[in-house]
Amino acid sequence: MTLSAATTAPGALLHRRGPLATGIVHLGLGNFHRAHQAVYTAAALAAQDGPWGILGVASRSATVVDALHRQELRYAVLEVSPEGTRARVPAVHTGAIVAAHDPGAVVAAIGAATTSIVTMTVTEHGYVFSPRTSGLDLDAPAVRADLRGDGAPGTTIGQIARGLQRRARSHGAPVTVLSCDNLAANGDQTARLVREFAAALPGPEATELLGYLARAVTFPNSMVDRIVPATTDADRATARRLLGVTDAVPVPAEPFTMWVLQDRFAAGRPGWEHGGALFTDDVEPYELLKLRLLNGTHSLIAYLGALAGAATIPEAVGNPFVADAAQRAIEDYLPSVEVPADVDLDAYVAQLFTRWANTALGHGTHQVGSDGSVKLRQRVPEPAVLALAAGRMPHQLALTVAAYLCCVAPPAGFDPGPHAAAMNDPARERLAALRTRTGSTAAFAAAVLDGGLLGTELAEHPEFAARVAELAEVLTRSGPRAAVEAAATVGSR
Repeated sequence: MTLSAATTAPGALLHRRGPLATGIVHLGLGNFHRAHQAVYTAAALAAQDGPWGILGVASRSATVVDALHRQELRYAVLEVSPEGTRARVPAVHTGAIVAAHDPGAVVAAIGAATTSIVTMTVTEHGYVFSPRTSGLDLDAPAVRADLRGDGAPGTTIGQIARGLQRRARSHGAPVTVLSCDNLAANGDQTARLVREFAAALPGPEATELLGYLARAVTFPNSMVDRIVPATTDADRATARRLLGVTDAVPVPAEPFTMWVLQDRFAAGRPGWEHGGALFTDDVEPYELLKLRLLNGTHSLIAYLGALAGAATIPEAVGNPFVADAAQRAIEDYLPSVEVPADVDLDAYVAQLFTRWANTALGHGTHQVGSDGSVKLRQRVPEPAVLALAAGRMPHQLALTVAAYLCCVAPPAGFDPGPHAAAMNDPARERLAALRTRTGSTAAFAAAVLDGGLLGTELAEHPEFAARVAELAEVLTRSGPRAAVEAAATVGSR
């Protein structure tokens, strides 16, 4: 039985009206997109007709693409809580391809006149940032190849830029590029990267593309929020139990979901507000609240939890000392955020702890802790610099960096445990080599910050690097509980 049979299950299919045409190209066909944007789009299409079907583009792996083709482009979203699990089938994808297998098809899809929106969830490292400037890394071999035009582009920014170039040279129709990744001012950052790519092209090409970007392309900012773990065999079993069919790629997710966007769409958009999306001129307060209080603290929980042997976030935050560190981290982050008028801060923070403690979901510490070299650069530096400029040491932010370094680049003789070892990080080898060269923990922490891992401003505060080193020493000598106590000690540096 195919997954389309799940439409007979009461409430399983998010119904749409009429035929579905492709109007959105989405880069990054992972779990988050399929549990977030796709669900909002299904709600929009249940309320209105429109050409808002989604062509999903996986980066390299064909696993999800092949499964979706076998399942008539359908899959289940499992909303998991201690109270139970509900299955829904969004059914909004009109196609699925793998960029690495046919990169030319990606450029063609972005360039098609029928495409009105290009969306992306490629995670922070998919943007090919320079670690020091947060601009496009023009020295990266993949970026250089895309700029030379050595075949179809392989980077996300290259694919978007070359697709927009095709639009400029053919029909010139307007289009929106919408980042759905956890980046501060993600639309502004995406626009900057695409423009930097365009400016690096040969003169006439640069002029052509920059002109088109100025007159026909918008890059709205957005904030996305939903905890979406990796799929397990248990999730597949749950999908079969609830829907009576085999689904190779169901997506587990928490019930909570939030999406805040600027309403700056050059060629129309789905009615995502039917799914609960909020449109506002000022996304930044929501964005910073989420990036710092949720994501920044989530990282600390993951690193401390992994070092304490916790496989999941609920297990980690179930340790009182980790929960205490999380609460103190929120207090460290709070001076750097402006709480939106419609957000009850106490209720928001209480809800964070409820979400982290969702034992039915079981989000892995290794998953949350992965790609820290890119994630922490989006979360830690500005709040830390603000605190240091005000004469305060942000102890929990220093603890976050210390715990991260102990997970991905531990000193000789220290075993961070299997969950830390399972964290993927593009800087792991570089940091390990730096650890070996520098010798002492103090020299290593200083070299990490001086090397621009967390940008340039924080490198101007050696006292922060010293505090990171102190807490890292406690972590490796006495364990995470002792480090949390050291970070909370009155009168600490």
